[in-house]
Amino acid sequence: MAPDTLSLAGKVAIVTGSGKENGIGAGIAYALARNGASVVINHVSEATGPRAAEVVKKIEAAGGKAAVVQADVTNPAGASTLVQGALKAFQAEKIDILVNNAGGGATGPALQATEEDVLRTFGVNVFASLYMTQAVVPVMPRGGRIVNIGSIASKMGMAPIPLYSASKAASDTLAYTMATELGRGYGVTVNTVAPGPVPTDGLPKGPVADAVHNFLLPMTRAEERMGTVEDIADVVLLLTSEKSRSITGQFISVSGGITGG
Repeated sequence: MAPDTLSLAGKVAIVTGSGKENGIGAGIAYALARNGASVVINHVSEATGPRAAEVVKKIEAAGGKAAVVQADVTNPAGASTLVQGALKAFQAEKIDILVNNAGGGATGPALQATEEDVLRTFGVNVFASLYMTQAVVPVMPRGGRIVNIGSIASKMGMAPIPLYSASKAASDTLAYTMATELGRGYGVTVNTVAPGPVPTDGLPKGPVADAVHNFLLPMTRAEERMGTVEDIADVVLLLTSEKSRSITGQFISVSGGITGG
């Protein structure tokens, strides 16, 4: 009897915001490619281009398939560019997996937030996942997988990052409410994976990172340590596999037990 596997052979995947080789997005891309998926690496800025190329190089060196598509997914045109670029890169007619990983935004008190701060934070954390979903579902077959990378900040009420926390909470609700529309209408699952603190470029060194670390680390239950990109990537791998066929609309905290639901 053959063992069960998490093989993604023959699948095409897009991971937004995956152009930094030490980031969560790149870690997810590595895991998907290692298990057989052809993966599109996405970045937005010219400055990140060389780093995105390094992500592809690492995947290819391990025998995987990857390509880079530069696009700003915070608007519908950019989302469409990424999806069409992915299809072209692999001469494919479908996208099986979408990981909405691009994220970020302003820090600091809500009362000092500018209109630009609000639009930038909600643009990358909420609008991007919506526009990417709209762009990809028409070419996503039944059994497709959408995974949003959220944050336990949406459940924690963390004062140093109010806009970020609020935008991630909006993303959580959007994913949960869209699960019915995508599942019953298209046979696609949609879930949120919520990391705890993970030391990447997304959590730069400084007072905010120190505050997050000092607040969250004592709350871990599995082990008293920061998370790793591999912790997150392995959960995404499960959710993009056939084994997750009955998991949808879920908020899955990958934080060492900091949040309980």
